[in-house]
Amino acid sequence: MTEDLTAPAATSGLPGQVAAIAAGYAFDGPALELGAALWEGTPYPGAPVRIPLGMMNRHGLVAGATGTGKTVTLQLLAEQLSAGGVPVFLADIKGDVSGVAAAGDANDKISQRMGEIGQEWEPEAFPAEFYSLGGAGSGIPLRATVTDFGPLLLAKVLGLNQTQEQSLALIFHYADGKGLELVDLKDLRAVLAYLTTDEGKAELKELGGISSATMGVLQRTVTAFEAQGADLFFGEPAFDTSELLRTHADGRGVMSVLELPSVREQPQVFSTFLMWLLAELFQTLPEVGDAERPKLVFFFDEAHLLFKDASKAFLESIVQTVRLIRSKGVGVFFVTQTPKDVPEDVLAQLANRVQHALRAHTPTDQRNLKAAVKTFPTSEYDLEEVLTTLGTGEAVMTVMSESGAPTPVAATRLRAPRSRMGPLGDDAVDAAAKASLLYGRYAEAVDRESAYERLEAAKAAHEAEEAQAVAAAEAQAAEAKAAKEAKAAAPEGIVDQVVGSGIFKSLARSMGTQLGREISRTLFGTRRR
Repeated sequence: MTEDLTAPAATSGLPGQVAAIAAGYAFDGPALELGAALWEGTPYPGAPVRIPLGMMNRHGLVAGATGTGKTVTLQLLAEQLSAGGVPVFLADIKGDVSGVAAAGDANDKISQRMGEIGQEWEPEAFPAEFYSLGGAGSGIPLRATVTDFGPLLLAKVLGLNQTQEQSLALIFHYADGKGLELVDLKDLRAVLAYLTTDEGKAELKELGGISSATMGVLQRTVTAFEAQGADLFFGEPAFDTSELLRTHADGRGVMSVLELPSVREQPQVFSTFLMWLLAELFQTLPEVGDAERPKLVFFFDEAHLLFKDASKAFLESIVQTVRLIRSKGVGVFFVTQTPKDVPEDVLAQLANRVQHALRAHTPTDQRNLKAAVKTFPTSEYDLEEVLTTLGTGEAVMTVMSESGAPTPVAATRLRAPRSRMGPLGDDAVDAAAKASLLYGRYAEAVDRESAYERLEAAKAAHEAEEAQAVAAAEAQAAEAKAAKEAKAAAPEGIVDQVVGSGIFKSLARSMGTQLGREISRTLFGTRRR
C-alpha cells in the first residue's frame, strides 16, 4: 500500500499554537507524512507534520543522541520517498536499515502510537538493492578507481597534512600526464616506488619535485592503508552512480542500502567514500532546477566522521558540492548526534531540520543543547526544555515550505515505519544481492593493464636491456681474450724455425768465434800475413 501524500490538514478545534502549526504544514502538493504535532506532551492528530516532496532536495539534518530514534526516522523518510517515486540512498553502518525490504510486523505498540496520532498503518516491503564496499560483506560490490576517487578525497582517508595532500595531487597530475592509470592501490604504490628512483626523481623535478621525507610518508601510509584491507574498495568495474536513480516497475523509488558493518574499524573510509558518491553524482547529473520531486535523496549517516580533521580544501569541496547538487535534483540529509558536528557553512545549506532528544548531563552537553536551539526559528516552545524531555520516536522539526519559507517549529510524535524495524539478516541480504540484475555486472573484480603493469613491463624491459648490454660486453671481452690466446698459440714461421734450430745456433756460434778471432788479430796486430 502506498502513501496518500496529498492529505490536507484540518485546523478546527485546535489550541491556538497547534492551529498555527497545522496551518504551517498544510501544503497543497505531495508531502511526506511524519507524524502529529505535540503540545505540552499531547499529540494532536488534527495537526499533521509533513515535508513537501518537492523540498526534499533542499537538504536536511537529522540529529539526536544515541537511542533517540534517528535510524527509525531515516527509515520513515525513506519509505515515503520511495512511495512517492523517489529513489533513496541509505548508508547502513549499524546494519539496522536492511529491514526496509521486508514488511513490518503489527504489534500493540505500533497500534497505540498510530491511534494517538490519527494515522493508518499497514505493513509494506519496499524495493531495495544491497551494496557493500568492494564486496567486504554481503551486497553488490561497490568500487571506485583511485583516479576517479582523486587526491583530495584520498588525502582525507589517509589523514595527510596540507603539504602531503599537495604532494599527492602532484603525483596524480604526473600519473595522468604519463598515461599511468591509477585503478587500484597497487597502481599508486607502483608510481610512488618509481618516483623514488633516480629516473623518476628527475621526471618529477620538472613538475616541482617532492622531498624524500614526504615521499616516504606517502609510501608508508598507502602501504598501511592497503594492508588494512582498503584495497577492496578500489578497482574495477567502477560503480556507475546512475544505478542509484532507478525506480521499480510499480513506480516506487528503489532504496539503495549500503551495508557497512564490516568497515566499522575504518570509519573515515566509508564516510569519504560516501562523499565520492555525491561528488560523482554532481559531476554526471544534468541541471534540472526546481523539479516537482527529487531525482534522489541521499542519507549520510555518521556525518561527523566526514568532517573530523578535514582540511580546508576538503571542507570547501563539501560545501560546494552540497550547495550546487540541489540543482541536479539531489537532496542530502546529514545524520549525526548534534548540529555542532556539521560545519556552519554546510549547516547553512540544510533547510529541513529534524532534532531528536539531546542530553544535558555535562557542560559540553549543555553547550551543544544551546547551539541546537539556535538553529531553529523563534517559536512558542521552550526548546531547551522540550529537547531534553522528548521521548524515543519524538523530535522537534522545521522544514522548507512550498513557498520557500521555514515552517513553524513543531514538536512531533513520529509515525512508525511500515517496513521491518530491524535487520533483515545476513543470509537474506546476501540472497537478495545475488538475485539482483546488477550482481553479475559488478560481482567479479577486473584487473586490467594499468600503472602497475605498465611500470612493471617498463622495468622488465629496462632490466632486459641491461642484461643484454652486460651479455654483449661479456661476449666482446671473451672474444678478445680468445683472440689473444689464439695468437699466443699460433705455429712459428719458416724463418723462425730455421733461426731457432740447433744447427743454425751451432753454426752461428762457430762463425762468431772465428770472426772474433779475426777481429782480435787485426786489432792487436797478432794476425800473420
